Amino acid sequence: MDLINTIFYFIVAIFILVTAHEFGHFITARIFGMRVDRFFIGFDFFGIKLWKKQIGDTEYGIGAFPVGGYVKIAGMVDESLDTNFSATPPQPWEFRAKPAWQRLIVLAGGVGMNMVLAAAVFIGITAIFGESRTPVTAPAFVEQGSVFASMGLATGDRLVAVNGYRLTYWEEAIDPEQLTVKGLQYTVEHNGNIVTLKAPADILTRVNEDQSIGIRPVMPPIVDQVLAGEPASKAGIRSGALITAIDGKPVIDWTEVVGIISKSKGRKLAVTWMQLPSPVAGPLTAELIRNQGQSVTTEVVPNKTGKIGISLKQTIATERRKLGAVESVSSGLKQTWKTTTMTIQGFTKLFSGQEDIRKSVGGPIKIARMANQSASQGPISFLYFVAVLSISLAVINILPIPALDGGQFVINAIEGIIGRELPFEVKMRIQQVGMAILLAMFAFFMINDIINK
Repeated sequence: MDLINTIFYFIVAIFILVTAHEFGHFITARIFGMRVDRFFIGFDFFGIKLWKKQIGDTEYGIGAFPVGGYVKIAGMVDESLDTNFSATPPQPWEFRAKPAWQRLIVLAGGVGMNMVLAAAVFIGITAIFGESRTPVTAPAFVEQGSVFASMGLATGDRLVAVNGYRLTYWEEAIDPEQLTVKGLQYTVEHNGNIVTLKAPADILTRVNEDQSIGIRPVMPPIVDQVLAGEPASKAGIRSGALITAIDGKPVIDWTEVVGIISKSKGRKLAVTWMQLPSPVAGPLTAELIRNQGQSVTTEVVPNKTGKIGISLKQTIATERRKLGAVESVSSGLKQTWKTTTMTIQGFTKLFSGQEDIRKSVGGPIKIARMANQSASQGPISFLYFVAVLSISLAVINILPIPALDGGQFVINAIEGIIGRELPFEVKMRIQQVGMAILLAMFAFFMINDIINK
């Protein structure tokens, strides 16, 4: 089932991104009177198509291979390597017959539409749900083996500042943009002392390798529901209990509780928990229970699935601020700009050797896994993933590599400067080299995904 979900969400994500990108080329070409022969989502290698329909001059279709798509514009040397038009003079409806500035706009149309898609997602989510913020007063939970753990950060520490900037919210502390800052430093409160921890130069590689940032606010192990007849219920644990220790080992986060219990199937555990003597009118917090609660230790035996029949009570304080239309647009555009800047800085680090390309860049398999993971966290998380991936696709496409939009843009810009078309044979050779480079890159990323699975 997980494999089916992975494939499904990968196809959905690619369908959205490719449709937006190719529509950008399509609509700008039509605006300037260029004939569009084909508009395909997915590639129809060997003529294998899932659907097609001819409307006017354009054949619309869905190819059987969901790893991209294309728009075939008449008179344009593209990935199809079509040479049928080379022996005839340029026709008014052809790409090559149009002024250079129009050709450049068409080539930039795909990248532009990917940016519009990302901005629309960010703006839409902000307008509907507002901005969510978690006060940084909540201590940190640090995953063992994560890059933050290697820096010396420990569960229970409190974040104070990033590069000298005083923090107010968790979102500021783990903003992906921070990870691209040179000389990144975190100031934290550790056992009552203020210390400064320096992040490694390859922090982006480490985060991508772990597939997790490895730090988040602590989720106090306060019990919400207790299932009747299950081990916790038999041991007397009730809703509102705060689990403080298991077998004498202190625990402060729900993940620690789940990890210990799931590994102890059928084995007795001494669970220490605290409970308020009477219900409270205000919000239930771990601090309140520790200050006013009564401590109890009971024996609990997890069942054969490694569970005791309890669920987590969400007690992390969050603030959600509803924004007006203008504020939502401003916030969405800022997120788009910030994500774009971060993506460009990430690529700069890759090309300069500061990050390991084998661990930082993923191909179709890694993208598919990430699509499934984001979808499992809810539609908002999946849409955010699509928006970020859309920006990544835009940045990749503006690289001056032959066969990509950026390479085509450079060729047409040169033609505009010199005032004439480059020889057809030259453009074909450039395109062929570009296609070879892209195929080699695709093979590398596929193999890399398998190796780093």
